[in-house]
Amino acid sequence: MAEATQQTFFTETPLERVHRIKDAIAEGGDEAQKARRLPEETADILIREGLYRFTLPHELGGENASVRETIDVLEAIAAIDGSVGWNVMIGSEINAIAAGGMDPVIAKEVYVDNPRVIMCGGGGPGTQPSYAIEQKDGSYRVWGQATFLSGCHNAEWAFMVAPIVEDGNPKMDDAGNPIFRMWFLHKSEWEIKDTWHMAGLRGSGSHDVFADGALVPERLVPVDLFSVPAHYPNPVFRIPVALRLSFNKAAVAIGVARGALDAFSDIAQNKIPLLTTSALKDKPIAHYRMGEGEASLRAVRAFLMETMDDVVEELAAGAPTPGPETTKLARLACTHAANVSMHVVDSVHNAAGTTSLRMDCPLERKLRDAHGCATHRWVAHPLYAELGKMFLGHPGLPEFSGEGDAQPGK
Repeated sequence: MAEATQQTFFTETPLERVHRIKDAIAEGGDEAQKARRLPEETADILIREGLYRFTLPHELGGENASVRETIDVLEAIAAIDGSVGWNVMIGSEINAIAAGGMDPVIAKEVYVDNPRVIMCGGGGPGTQPSYAIEQKDGSYRVWGQATFLSGCHNAEWAFMVAPIVEDGNPKMDDAGNPIFRMWFLHKSEWEIKDTWHMAGLRGSGSHDVFADGALVPERLVPVDLFSVPAHYPNPVFRIPVALRLSFNKAAVAIGVARGALDAFSDIAQNKIPLLTTSALKDKPIAHYRMGEGEASLRAVRAFLMETMDDVVEELAAGAPTPGPETTKLARLACTHAANVSMHVVDSVHNAAGTTSLRMDCPLERKLRDAHGCATHRWVAHPLYAELGKMFLGHPGLPEFSGEGDAQPGK
């Protein structure tokens, strides 16, 4: 285990702190819609409140959050604003994933010596093919462009996927496959390309990051986005990357839907539908959609918590990774949570009528954000088919085995 260091102490839990700064989160979310990124002022508040660090172990100045605590916090922020929730999800998620197996000496420099640290990374392939070349001194230089690096404007470090190239050809492993790495790049080594012109999660700042010979010093070459074994006993650090990326996305999706139900309730108190004399709250359609939405959202949340509890229990009992059946059900719960959350938002958005089409209506943003969450690769609807095949006896992809991870991405 890593040597203990000074932990930052708060008198409130992370969830209590979220509730206390809810007005700042809402204001930051409004500004993020205009800027297409999280404002520095909002990031500063979130840093001050430890919301990018609460998932880190105590030894690195964090609060060693459990899976349940992580879901609770991300859900609460996303219920206030989806884009702010997405930024905190990405920043806290990558901070913690990278920390698990990082060399303790480097981890102290990265996390303890810089309590403001935020990370982004993963992403998809950009217009510039990526590659990395080893230098004579053992360092590497990285070229390429990665898409969808949420929160990159506020990040100190970015992870970028690139294969190692020797003499113009990809370097191969013993099985004959190209060797890919997640390179750990300081912000001084890359630039942001303004590419995030989206509707859903508009304020997430998920622009491209471009590297033109970015230097990775020899001492940072071993740093990967996910290394095992983890140095810390919290089971969350042994959850495979694909599943970890999935349950965090599901938490944000559930939060957006919770915020939509709350917004619909507020609208229903005062809206008088056209050609009627009573408020929307007195209409059967409002009763039906509210009841159905509450049941659907609570059900997928319970399924997510149940399956993630099973993952944690299996790891706490000594399993090095969750087994195939546990992983399969947890991934199904994550996928279901994101997609049902989207349908819940669709339903109340429709029931609210033309009011929900107004740009100043909170349901308009919730609709866009819900669809943004549900289209993410780690929880998107095509996964139903991949998981369904397994229920019918077909072999699953390596990412569902509990052991093999697909290449992680944003």
